[in-house]
Amino acid sequence: ISLAIILAICLAIVGLSSIYVLDVTKQAFITRFGQIVSLPIKKPGLKFKIPFLDKVNLFDKRYLEWDGHRNQVTTGDQRFIEIDTYARWQIDDARIFFEKVKDEAGATTRLDDILDGAARSAIADHPLAEIVRSEVRKGKVVNVEAEQPGDTGKGAGKGANVLQAFEVGRLQISREILNKAKTILEDEEHSFGIKLLDFRFKRINYAPVDQAKIFDRMIAAQEEKVAGFIGEGVGEALKIAGKQELEQATIKSNADREVRQIRGEAEQEAARIYTEAYNQSPESREFYDFQKTMKV
Repeated sequence: ISLAIILAICLAIVGLSSIYVLDVTKQAFITRFGQIVSLPIKKPGLKFKIPFLDKVNLFDKRYLEWDGHRNQVTTGDQRFIEIDTYARWQIDDARIFFEKVKDEAGATTRLDDILDGAARSAIADHPLAEIVRSEVRKGKVVNVEAEQPGDTGKGAGKGANVLQAFEVGRLQISREILNKAKTILEDEEHSFGIKLLDFRFKRINYAPVDQAKIFDRMIAAQEEKVAGFIGEGVGEALKIAGKQELEQATIKSNADREVRQIRGEAEQEAARIYTEAYNQSPESREFYDFQKTMKV
């Protein structure tokens, strides 16, 4: 009985060691004493192998992420910029992948060299305007803060700005880098069993060395605008104050003229009343003369 139990346990161990489950997200191949003995297995389900001798090597079938390092590069018009990129790739041939790079960490190292080099080379062939813009644009003049409301084209006011023309754009440059890296990866000498799916720019910025100068120019430009606004405000305030003083002087002059006119009319009316009262009767005139004499 004990021997049967031990035999059953051994058979169970051997049986469990001879089977494995391949997940739907994985692909695998078998190695025996370090040598590959099977084609890549991609169909999921219950699989069998020789126990204790065969080793199952699993690799992901899904899209994998490559996150590039931030690099300082020079554009075609000699501008220093910092780029941050990313890409998507997939293990296309697990056997070649295992032979050339072993695992995803090794693949990431190879992609660093290929994609960073392709990106540096492509950026050096294009000016900054093409790298930071995604749409093809012809050169034109736009009116930012024209002095005259009707100025919209050439000859606009001090706010007019000329937009630089370009023919490629950031998306096309990304495709150039992708195609160049694919060509390298498809070469037999550099084939790593990797399929490159996409490449994009995550962030593009000026190099830290140039950022301070650019910010200083931006601050100076804004301060110049502020000074212009303040000057316009002071001029407008003086204009309003002068207009107000002129209106006050006009109102006061008109009021003085009306006062003199009313006073003259009142004195004229008073004289008329005195004349009428004086001519009413002789007794009244005598009494008026008497009162006037007494006042004197």
